[in-house]
Amino acid sequence: MSLLQLRTFVEVYRRRSLSEAARAIGITQPAASQHIASLEAQLGRPLFDRHSRGVRPTAIADDLAASIGSSLDTAESALASARARSSRISGTVHIAAPSDLLGEMITPRLAPLLEAGLDLRLHIGGREALYAMLLEDKVHLAVTASQPEDPRLAFHALGEEHLRAVASPAVAMRIAELPLADGLNRTAHLAYDLDRPLLRTWLHANQLELTSQPALTAPDLRVLRSGLCAGLGWTVMPGYLTRSERAACTLIEIPAPVTVPRNAYYLVWARSSLRHPRVAMARDALIAALRT
Repeated sequence: MSLLQLRTFVEVYRRRSLSEAARAIGITQPAASQHIASLEAQLGRPLFDRHSRGVRPTAIADDLAASIGSSLDTAESALASARARSSRISGTVHIAAPSDLLGEMITPRLAPLLEAGLDLRLHIGGREALYAMLLEDKVHLAVTASQPEDPRLAFHALGEEHLRAVASPAVAMRIAELPLADGLNRTAHLAYDLDRPLLRTWLHANQLELTSQPALTAPDLRVLRSGLCAGLGWTVMPGYLTRSERAACTLIEIPAPVTVPRNAYYLVWARSSLRHPRVAMARDALIAALRT
């Protein structure tokens, strides 16, 4: 069994598609089919059942993927990292994140990647868009506030930020004049979207509920921060986004009655992308930069 045959198998297994696996590896679909056929001949058992919308793995494919999948990823990642360290790397790396993360946390720390000779292309998206871009090979790396569950994606935990309820001093004072649940419900709140992910996390941790919809939504936390400073209401934000404002007392924290929850951040990539030395180097450099 050749390494390329095994990589083809793992990609077909993860993507459930010969054509998508071939595209990810950079070979033709007939070549991918030949690799799978050769493995099946060596094993004496079928690895996939073909159907009109792709392939379904057999039990022996499940066993083989469980045995070699992560080991193959580790070996290819180590090889790519070694290549990156042993030579001058150039080329383009595409990085994606939500707009506020990209603007406030990531972009100011990209100097090591540029100094290493890489060209960077930055992209903006929410959670589902980020995962789709990674799986469609439109970007190489993404920073998210959620841990991916798709087995085709790998991740590295970057760290955590406290989620803090904040408002302008005047708004916070109005909230404090009432019992907390009443004060929060009688004051307009701002949110990323109608699903209110950060708000929900903070409310659940503090055993509180909101009975109204957000008065204002915007898919950029920096926009919400501007609204808070203008006295439009209150919301919940990662600590790094309001650190300066809280220090200057233009925003103040609404005390959490139970706990201040944490939100984790992850660097995510498609497992197949680390075969490229420039992506492996960018991943390692970005992990180092974002953890400082």
